[in-house]
Amino acid sequence: MKKPSAHQHRRTALKGISGLAVAPALIGSARAQGRVRWKLQSHLPKSSVSFQGSLGVLADELEKRTDGRFTLELLGAGELAKGGEIFNFVRRGVVPMGSTSSTYNLGESELAGFYYGIPGAFRDAWEMALFTKQFGLEEAINDELRPKGVFYMADKSVSTELVLKRELSDDTNLGGIKIRSSGILVDFLGAAGFMPQAIAGPELYQALATGVVDGAHWGGPAGAMSMKLWEVAPVHMRQSLVISNETYVINVKAYEALPDDLRAIFRTLLEERFYARTMETKLENAKAIKFGRESADLKVRDFPDPVMARFDEASKVVLEKEMEKGDRARRIGEKLIEFRKELGHA
Repeated sequence: MKKPSAHQHRRTALKGISGLAVAPALIGSARAQGRVRWKLQSHLPKSSVSFQGSLGVLADELEKRTDGRFTLELLGAGELAKGGEIFNFVRRGVVPMGSTSSTYNLGESELAGFYYGIPGAFRDAWEMALFTKQFGLEEAINDELRPKGVFYMADKSVSTELVLKRELSDDTNLGGIKIRSSGILVDFLGAAGFMPQAIAGPELYQALATGVVDGAHWGGPAGAMSMKLWEVAPVHMRQSLVISNETYVINVKAYEALPDDLRAIFRTLLEERFYARTMETKLENAKAIKFGRESADLKVRDFPDPVMARFDEASKVVLEKEMEKGDRARRIGEKLIEFRKELGHA
């Protein structure tokens, strides 16, 4: 049997998404009886630009589209749970929904590393967005997660970039540079020669200010600016470490218990907001870099060539390691390699 082309993958998936887009027109306005109020525990501090840009807008629009029948109570990092705790809080039904990163819970699926993003695989957020939704990555990871009582829906695909307290040169000893990191990027940065350290998001500014770490990543430029990281780490490395997915984790039973109309509105809105947030974040990042250069004495730099060479080798190590996790991982890894060839990246 002839293997479906990448174009056919995209065409099939786009057809499915276009069907979702018309759901509100088919079901009409939310008329069923009863109201739903969900707690949404985020891994993001409320000071993070994405807290309002992603969660706040989602909550406002959901309330509007359902005439106030479905509302979200937004909890900032640590109010009930933080980081890697959120997945299990949602799985156990303590809260029906969370915002998180799959890199916090890599052991829950052999595809968790792919869903977060393979460092060095993509160069722009739209590439990761396409791979997630139209090449079957999200569908495949949820085949694993649904039997565990949860599923993922991506919030956005976003560039993850490094901020440093001092500039790098060709002969910088990377082994002396401590970088706040998490999940799959710990392996990547370690393979490249840095010293990765685990620091919780709310503690990040203090860790940089006091020299506990010499650098960190918190999304892209807009994330670094909103967390005021440039005040204590004024060197921003513009090349992306990874294009990653931030995601919502949703309790299956809570989702299936929703009235049909609310469930359709909710899912459609999440799909719409994923593409919107991916593009909005690119704009936010561009504005943040412009502001940093003009108003914050920010130094925007490229990685030296020797560091980029180390990153290239580290990316291969990480991809090979992820593909060894099982048959699903091997198949997704092969799709990733094929897509990268189409893009001219390999």
